[in-house]
Amino acid sequence: MKKFATLIVTLGLLFQGSAFAIGAIAVDDSVGDTEPGYGFVTGEDSEAAAKAGAMKQCKSSGNENCKVVVWFKTCGAYASSKKNYGYGFGATKGVATKAALEMCGQSSCKIVIADCE
Repeated sequence: MKKFATLIVTLGLLFQGSAFAIGAIAVDDSVGDTEPGYGFVTGEDSEAAAKAGAMKQCKSSGNENCKVVVWFKTCGAYASSKKNYGYGFGATKGVATKAALEMCGQSSCKIVIADCE
């Protein structure tokens, strides 16, 4: 039992310092003549901090109707056109990008930003 407890403590210490950084994407998808506004952050310590950072960035660009659409631990991407947007996340930038383009759904959609931790 003592060896098991020592193992648990050791594993806890190892993983404590290797927590994933977290990112989020917030979007203002109000219909208009311009592309949807967005905020994108990575490198935060928690889901709440990532969401707050994405909202702050979205609103600081003059967007009024921002909402967090996704948070992620590895890679995230945001694609948009004048009327649609899409987001994706996954183990690689390629996976996140593909998901964002598929969700956006139009041939005019382009990746606006994609990043990994």
